[in-house]
Amino acid sequence: IVVLKSSEKLSPWAENLQIVRRCSESIAWKACANPKGIRWSYTGRAPKGSSPKWNEMKDSSPSRNQLVPPDWWFEDVSILRIDHFVRVITAIKVKGMRFELIGAGIMHYATKWLPGLAANDTAIQGEETSNNSSSSFSSGGDSGSWKGGLHLIVAGGTRDETSSLQTKDQRMVIESLISIIPPQKDCVSCSFLLRLLRMANMLKVAPALITDLEKRVGMQFEQATLSDLLIPCYEKSETIYDVDLVQRLLEHFLVQEQTEGYSPSRQSFSEHKHAGSNLNAKARVARLVDSYLTEVSRDRNLSLTKFQVLAEALPESARVSDDGLYRAIDSYLKVINHCSKE
Repeated sequence: IVVLKSSEKLSPWAENLQIVRRCSESIAWKACANPKGIRWSYTGRAPKGSSPKWNEMKDSSPSRNQLVPPDWWFEDVSILRIDHFVRVITAIKVKGMRFELIGAGIMHYATKWLPGLAANDTAIQGEETSNNSSSSFSSGGDSGSWKGGLHLIVAGGTRDETSSLQTKDQRMVIESLISIIPPQKDCVSCSFLLRLLRMANMLKVAPALITDLEKRVGMQFEQATLSDLLIPCYEKSETIYDVDLVQRLLEHFLVQEQTEGYSPSRQSFSEHKHAGSNLNAKARVARLVDSYLTEVSRDRNLSLTKFQVLAEALPESARVSDDGLYRAIDSYLKVINHCSKE
């Protein structure tokens, strides 16, 4: 890992000399090795909030009786530049590692290099997080390289050129992470996907990747929370929150549920069991949508059409109770009446 990190300053010679490929395959082999047989040193989990520092790796050589966790390699690979990290993850996939562990490694890397994922997207929180970060993203290590932290984008002002470079670097990190997330459901959390989607929209990531990310969220939409769905509208819009985005996520969820429901390879027992889980998932999504409607109904710029389309998107059977929907409608009518009196 240290060799691969050092080779960042030698691009493209390191690539031409096969150093990157050989190091990536070696790291993948060690990451996939049986933890019981690990005798080499590794960094281990760093304290929460710390940043990747490849030249301050502590020696944590496991003793014979020490149990090595399967995620021992997370902290070590998090020091790598994004293109090298992608090469390592690709090599690990070829070795056949469990997709849940690969997903956890990707989430760990993302929280290191995209501190805004763990924050509430406020300038103050982003600044506090990034002040702890001293590792540059770019291989050159100059003052214009990205140091991590969402505040560098929203602060703006006097360093437009630097901010533009940092935005480009963060966009590249997000696009790369989206492309290497395993296709299996639940390999990463829905909350992580939604926070990644929020940053992707803000940084104007490639539309094809955003669409792919939206479909991934749709696969796990029943796991979402209201706070994760309250994504601001970064495009020119009258509404505060991106209601159209939530509408698309809900549509992806319904398509996914319908596709799984009509799978011809299911046995009769598994079909019955899956039908029950589908109803539970739809009921959770219905409660989530009703809570979201209640929240966005306070926006006086929300059109009746958007409110109605989102409210009617789910089938009637999805709602166990209509109380949540009635609360949302009542809240929306109060806002309309208040606006009409002004």
